[in-house]
Amino acid sequence: MNSPFFVTRDERVALARQRYFEEGILPTGVVSEAVFQSWTRCHRSSQKPQDKIEFQPVTLSRSQLALQKNRTLHGAWLDEMPALGSALGSAHCSAILTDASGVLIGATPSAHLTQGIIPVAHRIGVNLSEEHVGTSAPGIVARTGKQASVLGAEHYANAVNTMYCTAAPIRNIQGQLAGILDISSEGVPFKFDPASVVGLYAASIENRLLLAQSQDLLIVKFQFLPAIIETPMVAMLGFDLAGQLVWLNSVASNLLGMSVNPDEREACATEHIFDTHFGQLASLVGQGFQSQRLRNRLHVFVTCELRKHGLPVAQTSPPAAVTPATTPPAPQAPATHTLGTLSAPDLHQAYLPANSLRQADADLIRKCLAEHKGNVSQVAKRLKVSRGLIYRRLQELGIDPADYKK
Repeated sequence: MNSPFFVTRDERVALARQRYFEEGILPTGVVSEAVFQSWTRCHRSSQKPQDKIEFQPVTLSRSQLALQKNRTLHGAWLDEMPALGSALGSAHCSAILTDASGVLIGATPSAHLTQGIIPVAHRIGVNLSEEHVGTSAPGIVARTGKQASVLGAEHYANAVNTMYCTAAPIRNIQGQLAGILDISSEGVPFKFDPASVVGLYAASIENRLLLAQSQDLLIVKFQFLPAIIETPMVAMLGFDLAGQLVWLNSVASNLLGMSVNPDEREACATEHIFDTHFGQLASLVGQGFQSQRLRNRLHVFVTCELRKHGLPVAQTSPPAAVTPATTPPAPQAPATHTLGTLSAPDLHQAYLPANSLRQADADLIRKCLAEHKGNVSQVAKRLKVSRGLIYRRLQELGIDPADYKK
């Protein structure tokens, strides 16, 4: 910095960092609170900005363990990776997925010959936590569980101050941090809003993960416009067959003002969220978009489905047109039961056309295999689940996809 003036933002950030560590002047208004707190943690751990960064992968055994423990998350990532790679196009960006601790378990291909850091740093097994590489977007998310950006000179280590990265959290069915999605650019600042892009794709991966982890649950998707329901912006809830809320995704958390962490919210039943009871919601399975009223008096459109082992249960009823909230369809229950008191087995019998959930799974998978001529990847995409889950169900059901390739 030979000039007495600091024109670029990177120069101002570098000056603010220098003054903070040498003179104790807080970088107020120059960097975000998340970046500042990360600098402080790195400084307290005796890291130095001039230290060399070694992007060494973790041990092979730990890398394999990370992939094994996060198999379902990795499957959700694989389903989104083609679309994410296509979206980034030639933007000189790379997308990566790490586990909750910051160990890299997935990356989009990098073909830019001018890059020197990304090809080394974005390898399976590399640990991108704050303790290993200083301030970075994945490292901050691993620490805070909140979306973060670290741009250029905001990195604590001088060796990586040409990197621009934005990361977002992905949560599991328990509301815990399951993984981190990051978009990085090397040497070139983002030409778009990376927070919006990474936020949407993280939400899409999170939704896939939540559905894949759902067993014997009623899934309710809702939003103010029907067109949004089949996008990453959909709000989703998972209810057990007693009508109790098991999980909600980040979008539903924001719309309802409820925490995704079950330890931070009170036990919640269907009636606490919707102006209806569980039986009426369950009767909407297979009925398409329906209008419902939330307890906060807002009207939304909902769709409902039953899932077993992460797969939607086959339905034979054609989707119905949108109906007013004041005239919900009557529950189709056996005459000997009241929907509000149905047990789990009774509920399955009331709403499933097949003789059993296992048979329903088999029928649905066979139908999709026939439609896609045994292509498991296409079947997984159609059902919005990971290929790994389809292969496991094929093995459990004794179905050979090769029989459908003829």
